[in-house]
Amino acid sequence: MEERKKALLSQIIKQYIKQASPVGSKLLEDKSKLGVSSATIRNEMADLEKEGYIIQPHTSAGRIPTEKGYKYFLENHIKDGKINSTEQKEIQKIINIFKKESVEQSIKSIAKKMAEFSNNAVIVAFSDSNIYYTGISNLFSQPEFKQTEMVYNISLIIDHLEQVVSDIFEDISQTQVLIGSENPFGQDCSSVIGRWQLNKQTGLLGILGPIRMDYEKNLGLINLVTSNK
Repeated sequence: MEERKKALLSQIIKQYIKQASPVGSKLLEDKSKLGVSSATIRNEMADLEKEGYIIQPHTSAGRIPTEKGYKYFLENHIKDGKINSTEQKEIQKIINIFKKESVEQSIKSIAKKMAEFSNNAVIVAFSDSNIYYTGISNLFSQPEFKQTEMVYNISLIIDHLEQVVSDIFEDISQTQVLIGSENPFGQDCSSVIGRWQLNKQTGLLGILGPIRMDYEKNLGLINLVTSNK
């Protein structure tokens, strides 16, 4: 992909993550700093749409990323994820304090803080049948889940968490980002899942959010916790 298109796709995704509404050429002209006109940006957007990286929902003048677009963004712009220093220090502090306490209480406390920082849901599996989750209200507060059908779909996911976790518990050995149709928790969402290890115990840790989730932050949060042994 040409560098300008790469930069444009990156901006479309970043702006869509922020505002949860289709991104138009005028906004991109103001935010992208590409130094080209909105007409040129519209032409590039048309190409990105033909190539399947973005789509135009309904009759909106703006565009939103597709699964293909998000995957390209992950592969080319995000490596290990990134969180700010305050978030990193707070979670590391919890990890250090609770390393001496019960493992279950430690991971639950970490999960609550991760749900707060990500504004998504966090799922912890201690085994394939011992599951804890927090931050579900964060999901329902997202613009995507204002629709009744989406709320119903998320409710089904919650009802079947144990079965889904049981199916994937042994298969997750390293951090994975599962977008939309690849996400075992449901195609209306994405998840970032890794394997935690504390005091010789291990299990799964996942952030569940809309496909529009902040992948860079969520990947950074998961990797921070899973890198602590």
